[in-house]
Amino acid sequence: MAFGKGCHLHLIDGSAYIFRAFHALPPLTRKSDGLPIGAVAGFCNMLDRYVERNTGPDAATHIAVIFDKGSHTFRNDIYPDYKGHRPELPEDLRPQIPLTREATRAFNIACEELEGFEADDIIATLARQAREAGGRCTIVSADKDLMQLVGGGVEMSKPGIQGKADETIDSEGVAKYFGVGPDRVVDVQALAGDSTDNVPGAPGIGIKTAAQLINEWGDLDTLLANAEEIKQPKRRQTLIEKADQIRMSRELVRLDDAVTLDFSLDDLELRDPDPDKLLEFLNAMEFRTLTRRIAERFDRDPPALPEIAVPRAPEAPDDPEIDPAAYEVVRDEAGLQAWLDRIAATGYVAVDTETTSLDEMRAELVGVSLAVAPGEACYVPLRHVEGGGDLFDRDALAEGQMVLDRALEMLKPMLEDPAILKIGQNIKYDWKIFAGLGIALGPLDDTMLLSYAQNAGLHQHGMDALADRYLNHQCIPIKELIGTGKSQVTFDRVAIDKAAPYAAEDADVTLRLWRLFKPRLHANRVTQVYETMERPLVPVLARMERAGVKVDRDVLSRMSGAFAQKMAGLEEEIHAKAGRPFNVGSPKQLGEILFDELGLPGGKKGKTGAYGTGADVLEDLATEHELPRLILDWRQISKLKSTYTDSLQEHIHPETGRVHTSYSIAGANTGRLASTDPNLQNIPIRTEEGRRIREAFVAPEGRVLVALDYSQIELRILAHIAGIDALKQAFRDGQDIHAITASQMFGVPLDEMTPEVRRQAKAINFGVIYGISGFGLARNLRIPREEAQAFIDTYFERFPGIRAYMDETVKFAKEHDRVETLFGRRIHTPEINQKGPGAGFAKRAAINAPIQGTAADVIRRAMVRMEDAIAGLDATMLLQVHDELLFEVAEDDVDALIDRAREVMEGANMPLVDLSVPLTVDAGQGPNWAEAH
Repeated sequence: MAFGKGCHLHLIDGSAYIFRAFHALPPLTRKSDGLPIGAVAGFCNMLDRYVERNTGPDAATHIAVIFDKGSHTFRNDIYPDYKGHRPELPEDLRPQIPLTREATRAFNIACEELEGFEADDIIATLARQAREAGGRCTIVSADKDLMQLVGGGVEMSKPGIQGKADETIDSEGVAKYFGVGPDRVVDVQALAGDSTDNVPGAPGIGIKTAAQLINEWGDLDTLLANAEEIKQPKRRQTLIEKADQIRMSRELVRLDDAVTLDFSLDDLELRDPDPDKLLEFLNAMEFRTLTRRIAERFDRDPPALPEIAVPRAPEAPDDPEIDPAAYEVVRDEAGLQAWLDRIAATGYVAVDTETTSLDEMRAELVGVSLAVAPGEACYVPLRHVEGGGDLFDRDALAEGQMVLDRALEMLKPMLEDPAILKIGQNIKYDWKIFAGLGIALGPLDDTMLLSYAQNAGLHQHGMDALADRYLNHQCIPIKELIGTGKSQVTFDRVAIDKAAPYAAEDADVTLRLWRLFKPRLHANRVTQVYETMERPLVPVLARMERAGVKVDRDVLSRMSGAFAQKMAGLEEEIHAKAGRPFNVGSPKQLGEILFDELGLPGGKKGKTGAYGTGADVLEDLATEHELPRLILDWRQISKLKSTYTDSLQEHIHPETGRVHTSYSIAGANTGRLASTDPNLQNIPIRTEEGRRIREAFVAPEGRVLVALDYSQIELRILAHIAGIDALKQAFRDGQDIHAITASQMFGVPLDEMTPEVRRQAKAINFGVIYGISGFGLARNLRIPREEAQAFIDTYFERFPGIRAYMDETVKFAKEHDRVETLFGRRIHTPEINQKGPGAGFAKRAAINAPIQGTAADVIRRAMVRMEDAIAGLDATMLLQVHDELLFEVAEDDVDALIDRAREVMEGANMPLVDLSVPLTVDAGQGPNWAEAH
């Protein structure tokens, strides 16, 4: 059939199919020989589904899958750094690339590629030819670079995920994304650049700003010709100084639609597959399910898979017992070189550092431990002091140690070698120690995170706990070496003969745990969680922690003074309400006044004989008397003063002037990060005083703090998981979700909504996520318990899907002793089937975990992708606080940073999870965190 009017060409972006298949499925291997086939399996399934759905008036008459061939194209001749920072193909994907070509031919679909050109150029050429021949063309891809081709009979089809319908992108869809029509996409891309492909563009100009400029001036050439008329000084300077770079960027992003091809549109005519050839290929790949499905479609018996003789691994002898006395102390270059040679031959090594402090920003390296096999470990002492050391003579180094600089010079190539895997327990700490010495540690594996990915909720993941549980071994306690309390010393004061067994044992135990945990990832179906969220997050967080955030000591000092004055004023009011002076900070004295002297109800004495006066008790009493409310206010101000405005001053690093928090990746079962030393996650933001603390976090001169925050992400995830159509539609329409909820619950029209009714709906919306009870809601809203319970009952009546979700989640947890996030993170719930006081908490935790955990997964995925996205900008990611990311950025790059960061964050669920509600990110900027937020 000659291609012409009435014909419809479908062009599938083959590379996009491959990477989507690779990242969407856990690693799979062919049983007969161990060949990686996960991406091929996903690719074949997508092709099969596509062919099956190719019916109706939009069905293809001609079809081809277009691939990239090689990495060097004409664009590299224009700009050698084009795509220069793209990572190498994953090792287990590389052998699958040619198999995807074989799969395409097995389905009898044209498979095309051309040396020196990208797939996008071939697609552009074929789309032009189809248009000129009077036919239609549909490009099957989500690649924004192809949007410049849309129009005049050419459209894009963004493949749906998890059974969702494909999304058609026409000219209006392009304008919605770029802010301009398809004919001006190239101009916008030339200005905005592309961090993924390393297209430089105009520094500081993002897609939104670029679209505004192009719409104002008509096209790029007119804009550059009139750049001197731009009102904003920095933008004007950029356009003038970077004009040649912008024009070069245009050549990089513009697709070549005149590629000389050795085939024609007629060669792409749709053909039915040859059943025998297709089934032969699928059978060879050992795709049992797909082979059976296609055989049934062709009314064939599925070919029998040959019996696979999988060779059994020889029985491994038991690992030798851990014997700290057997470890080697490396004291010279020859000894270290021997270990380096062994490591090079092995290809992996367990690494551990010993230092003078747990604070990586102030710690000094004392020694390094290495292990290459169970029982085969060494310690390289570097800075132990003579005879325990004199307090005033830190330079009296003990004998039998290498010179630090020489040891690091020898270790650095190995520690940075991409062919040698470095294994650690909480390796982020060691990464930061080595980074401070100019060494970029990697690639990495972390036994703490390997355990966390598989066992979250079951037990702790510290090395001592893991060694005891999995190796039946009790590690040497650190206190035996450095002591405790006032007599405690730093590790450099420990004698080498005592330090070596302890230090080398850490590396040995780490290696043994790695050998145990790493092979179990696939069996437990958490490879994707570990490989895409846990492991790659280590260097990201380490760089954030080393960067720190600037804190203004004077602002904190003034706040401390103001808080002290407010506390004094509250104390006067408290004494007046109590009828006499007393120590406001004494729970015992407070209890006596509340329950003995004032006679308030609900007083309960504990084992010590004192009344309980916790926040829950005072919250209940606050509706009865003014005194408990004042006490709560006093405690809040007292905590802000002691925990933040006073304490933060002590955490300011003397050299950097910044606060360097430390993030715990494995701290919370749900995947939420925890922040310590200091804890910046729990700064209160619901009160004016709490929000003011963020004013002390500032940007240096010439820079700006930018905060990007997911809007109500947990409610969006709940709406998706529970299938609440009314909430999903409200999110899609960008409506006030709390007002919509109130309207649905109480039957109040939106235009008659009062702040009080909305506030009640908001409390229920967020409370339901955490399994709030009528008692808890009554306390939060300070209303009678019966009224609060009625609100909750009404909520579940209006949104029955939420109750169904809760019941199904608890049922799943009871049957499997775990729940899972949308991304496959496993959160174990060992107490879910127990009875007693903890049962209710276990159920609430199980209900909340998939929601909070999915939100945590989303922001982790965003953080992992963020560094590449903002490469080339003068910007640094500083903090993560629950659903918010904080950046420090040069003033010229603010718009570009917001555009790129928002794009990453709002698309962080793709390609693994297709949420039925959009993720929305709010952005703010300012000289301090309070204004940015």
